[in-house]
Amino acid sequence: MTLFLHEIKRNRVSLIIWTLVITFMLAVCVFIYPEMEGQMNEMTDAFADMGSFTAAFGMDELNFGEFMGYFGIECGNVLGLGGALFASILGISALAKEEKDKTAEFLLTHPVSRINITFCKLMSVFAQIFILNLCVAVVTLLSVLAVGEEIDLKKMLLLFLAYFLLQIEIGGITFGISAFLRGGSLGVGLGIGLMMYFVNIISNLTDSLEFLKYITPFAYAEAGYIINNSAFEWKYMLVGGALLTVSLLLGFVKYNRKDIA
Repeated sequence: MTLFLHEIKRNRVSLIIWTLVITFMLAVCVFIYPEMEGQMNEMTDAFADMGSFTAAFGMDELNFGEFMGYFGIECGNVLGLGGALFASILGISALAKEEKDKTAEFLLTHPVSRINITFCKLMSVFAQIFILNLCVAVVTLLSVLAVGEEIDLKKMLLLFLAYFLLQIEIGGITFGISAFLRGGSLGVGLGIGLMMYFVNIISNLTDSLEFLKYITPFAYAEAGYIINNSAFEWKYMLVGGALLTVSLLLGFVKYNRKDIA
């Protein structure tokens, strides 16, 4: 528990900044909707004529004339991508930073097993992701109430849950990779988060590349599918859960046997 709380405290500034930025941007998106509502139908028609570009970002399945359609796109761009980058940074630095910052020797001399250390660090990553998403969800829902928009609460909560699970998967995968790294790793984490995002965009362009959806958590966080079906695409979510489990197992095994510099 001491190490868990230490990790939360150690990353508190980063957590606060990311939470404030993402929360602020989503709140702004909600508050400007009433001013743009009259133009949304025209935007829907415009995007419908943009072919592959529309399909790439899932805009062909959403109606911009409705608040949920508008919010689905904005939520994906802000909370989806922003949260994924935050989770990537957390996960990739969780274990590697001990060698980078020369604190591994101090940490590992304590009467605590490496398995316990790894578990506490992993739980701190997941806890920070949860805190960010909880704050974002609460502030966004309050913003919706403030502007008086009618929403389907179930669909909105499913959207928030989808992006939370997306971030958990990316954070867990990069956490596992972190066990194999020494020194700086920020670029690797950001690269993985962005790669997952663009792989999903590419997979939307043509049916021949649809298999790529199985390797990116953005596939089961598609706002269009969730809003239209009030459900997740479980086939992608189950594969994502398997990738997360394998990554964590490899990370635990590697860090337990690793010769720490």
